[in-house]
Amino acid sequence: MTDMMLTRTADVLASMLAELLGGSPSDYPPDTELFGSLPQLDSLALVELITAIEDRFEFELDEEDITAEVFGTVDSLARHIDTCTS
Repeated sequence: MTDMMLTRTADVLASMLAELLGGSPSDYPPDTELFGSLPQLDSLALVELITAIEDRFEFELDEEDITAEVFGTVDSLARHIDTCTS
């Protein structure tokens, strides 16, 4: 995995979060904490985000992948996506 891939994935996630939760992609830099830090990322929004990730990146997240570690930050989620899709 290259830094360029990770940056691109984090940028795509920022755009997805902006579309889903509001704001602009710049509101969701790589160090943005997801679980417990974004009140608008409730259980319904999380399901919508997971579905959008699976559609956009063409893979299926396993239930055991939906953890506070994987979804800790935009960066940790981008790293997980890159690992699963490379």
